[in-house]
Amino acid sequence: MSEAAIPLEGVLLVSAAMFVCGTLCMATKRNAVGILMGVELVLNASNLNFVAFARYTPFGLDGQMFALFGIVMPAAEAAIALAIILAFYNTHLTVDVDRASELKL
Repeated sequence: MSEAAIPLEGVLLVSAAMFVCGTLCMATKRNAVGILMGVELVLNASNLNFVAFARYTPFGLDGQMFALFGIVMPAAEAAIALAIILAFYNTHLTVDVDRASELKL
């Protein structure tokens, strides 16, 4: 495969589409798992941007380092969020975020 097989604009377009899908998912879903999936889509779109800019600019591996950090942080965030969701489900037998207002002090 040649070095410029996919132009930067194509990668950024895919990343923008992922970001929009994640934002729509966060805005429309009412359960916590759906919102968490939307957050993960947004974070993966930013990782795709980091890798694309690192690939098409002469700055070295900085983009890949940021993307690696951007993969580790959402993994920890997903583990903590899933633990909170499971604890909420065990208490209230639902993952509806509208019922989560009961958790406020």
